[in-house]
This record gives sequence, C-alpha cells and structure tokens, in this order.
Amino acid sequence: MDKGILRNVAINFFGLVLPTFVSLATVPSYIRLLGVERYGVISLVWTLIGYFGILDLGMSMAAQNHISKARACGDRHESARVFWSATWLNLTTGVIGGLIIYFGAFLYTAYFTKVSLELQHEVYMALPWLAVAIPIANVSWVFAGAINGAERFGIYNANQTLGTFLFQLLPLGAALWLGATLQNVLAAAVVARILAALLLGRSALKVLEIRSVLPPQPGVAKGLFNFGGWMLIASVTTMVADSLDRVMLGSRLGARFVTYYTVPQNLVTRLNIVPTALVRTLFPRLSAVGRADADTITRQSLEFLNGVFTPVALVAMLVLEPFLHLWVGHEIATVAAPVGHIMIVAVWLVGQANVTRILIQSQVNPATAARVGLVELPLFAAALWFGIAHFGLTGAAVAVAARALFDYAVLLHCAAIRSRQIVLDMLAHLAFLLASLWLARFLPSLVPAIAAGALMVGANLAWSITMTPALRTLARSLLRSLLLRLNPRKSA
Repeated sequence: MDKGILRNVAINFFGLVLPTFVSLATVPSYIRLLGVERYGVISLVWTLIGYFGILDLGMSMAAQNHISKARACGDRHESARVFWSATWLNLTTGVIGGLIIYFGAFLYTAYFTKVSLELQHEVYMALPWLAVAIPIANVSWVFAGAINGAERFGIYNANQTLGTFLFQLLPLGAALWLGATLQNVLAAAVVARILAALLLGRSALKVLEIRSVLPPQPGVAKGLFNFGGWMLIASVTTMVADSLDRVMLGSRLGARFVTYYTVPQNLVTRLNIVPTALVRTLFPRLSAVGRADADTITRQSLEFLNGVFTPVALVAMLVLEPFLHLWVGHEIATVAAPVGHIMIVAVWLVGQANVTRILIQSQVNPATAARVGLVELPLFAAALWFGIAHFGLTGAAVAVAARALFDYAVLLHCAAIRSRQIVLDMLAHLAFLLASLWLARFLPSLVPAIAAGALMVGANLAWSITMTPALRTLARSLLRSLLLRLNPRKSA
C-alpha cells in the first residue's frame, strides 16, 4: 500500500482523536458554569445547526472531487473556478439558512419550548449570532473540501484542531469574564467559528495557489450540482437510517429501552474513527486516478482495513461487557452488552462498505450509491419493525448489522470490481469476530477478557500477515524501520 496513503491515514486518525478529547475535557466546565438547563439549550442549538448541514447540498464533497481531478491534470485555473463557484453557492444557501433559523428559532422558542422567561430572553438575544453561524459553517465545509481535495491533510487537521480549541475555549472565557449567558457563550462560539473559517480559507487559498477572487461559473456550478445532489441524497438517507432505530425503539418500547440501546451504541460507534480516517484519505486519491489504479488502491485498502481494524474490533468485543459493568453499573450493562456486541459487527461491516461506496462515488457514479440508500431505507425500516416487535433490543441491533451487510454486498456488486479475493478475506476476518462474539459470553470480568483479547488479536494478526502479501510487506517494512531506529549504526 502507498506509503503516502498510510501517512495520510495516520494524520487523519490523530486529527479525529485530538478534537474528541478536547471536547470531552471541556464538558464538565461548561455544565458547572452554565448550569444544566443552559448547557442543554446550547447542545440543542448546535444539533440544530448540524442539521442545517443539508444546505451544503453536497458542494464540499463535489468540490473535493473536482479539485482532485483538476490537480491530477495540473489545471490550477480549474481548481480556482471550482473553489470559488462552490464557495459562492454555499454562501448563498448559508445566508438563506441563517434567515430560516433566525425566524424559525424565534417561533420555536416562543411557542414550543418549556424554559424560563429569563432564558427565553437570552435565546432571543443570541438569535443573530445563530443566523451568522450557518453561512460560516457552509463556506468552511468548502474550504475543508478544497484542502482535502489537494490531499493536504496535515494542514486540514492542524486547522481543525486549532478550530476545536478556539470553539471550546473562547466560549468558556466569555462565560467567565462577561457572564454565563447564552448570548455571550454563543457569540463567542460564533466568533471562534469565524476565526477558524478565516484560517481555513487562508490555508485553502495558499494550497490551491489562488491569488484572485472569481465570480461563480454557471458551467462549473452545474457540474457541482450534478455530483453534489446525489451525494446529498446519500447523506440524507444515511442520516435518517442512522437515527431510525432509536426512534422506532422509543415509540415501540419506551425511553428506558432507548437508554439501554444508545449507551453501547454511542460507545461502539467511536470505533468508526479508524475507517473514517481511511475513507477521508482515499476519496481525493480515488477521484484523481484512473479506474485500474482505483481498483488496486481499493483492494489494498480493504485488506489494510481488515488487518488493522479487526484486531481493534476483537478487543472491543471481548472487553465491552466488563467495561460496561464498571462504567454504567450492572443493571444497564447486563441488558446493553449483547446489543453492543452485535453493534461492533455492524460498525466493522460499515467501515468496509464505506470504502466501496467512495469507489463508486469517485469512479462509477454517485447516483448509484445514492439509489442503493434509497432502496435500502424502506427495507431497513421493515426489518427494524419486525426485529423490535419480536426480539426487542437484540432485534434492532441485528437489523442494523443486516443493513450493514446488505450495504457491503450490494455496493461491492455495484462497484464492478473483482471481488472474489475481497469477499474471502472479509469472511475470514468475520469468522474471528463471530468467534470472539461467542467467547465474550463466558468472560464477564476484565482480566480474562483482556487475556482472551490478546490471544485473539495475535491469532488474527498472524492470519493477516500469512495470507495477505501486502500486509506482510508492510509488517516487514515497519519492523525494519523499528530495528533501524533501535540500532542506527546498521543504517550507516
């Protein structure tokens, strides 16, 4: 596998991990300063702004795809045209979204929320800042897409980490020095977003070597819409499907069962960092190369993901239940652990399906991947209804895993790639996962679970290195580099 791809995967992995730790570390301070009610309102506000990401209309991914192709051809002018066309389009939709959220949030706060009059007044005072946040977020996504399209992931992740620090610390400073009101905190958060957007935009202009402002180009905009529209449909269907299990559980079984389900789900989905780092790295590369090279990169990437992600999933499978007992207590852990075990299999399958999905989006047709999601959604809803009605929480988790397997199989077929070796490799690693799922039932305490995890990981790594030449070569290269570092005289 290309060393450049491996380096970028590592950069993206740490770029995803660091902001997560920063965000988790500041939550207690926010709750202590603002109180539970104000912090809850702020959480809802940023969730609402996240939903307005639909106004991106797939432009950031479309820009990334087009810029990757333009740079592969050495066409700097085309990169600039794509960048500015996407920026103006997202700025326009962001302004429209800002107006919608301003008036919509006013009506929602006035008539549909149960908050004190004092807090209601604070929300009204903060609404202008919320309106500004939407276009800022929209153009920031284009800047990020442009940098990733140029495969400058170090620059992107440095900006993302700095932006996260600003976004988490400036509002805390405002709460301490200006007063713990929604207006002060949200205004400081928006100022942090503006500063982060300016830094990101400056980096994008520098990376793409753009020195002048261009008006939107109708022809370029049409191409972006053609690509981005299908990316948007794929994102929306995924967003709906990802929340459908919790919605149906709540309506059929009640809020208590949603807690039993979401505790392991939220914990297990954090494993997504590994495949997400790979997918973020691959998309611009697959967009830029020819089909034969794209197929080779995809096969190698799936082998790499199996070799690296399966050991992580095996450890998670075996230590999940003991960890849950320590973390949330016996009552929740006893019910939640079987759900979490099935979810690990689902997350593992989703990671592989996503690699195949971006091959289709970058090389075949983004409409194909979007149509798979549209067809899958009603089938998934029916499977959830049946599973919850007859098997409760376990039925919901099995439906999620079945959806992931369906995604993997259909997308692999639609990718029109030689799949026999890919499927055999997947089934071998899936066998390790299922074996650990069976073994986890007999390991209720942490120490034997860790020991069993070490044995399973060792066996899986030995299998990967023995059966996969690319991973064997990578392992030798890493071992050689380690030995040279330990004994630098041999390299002289």
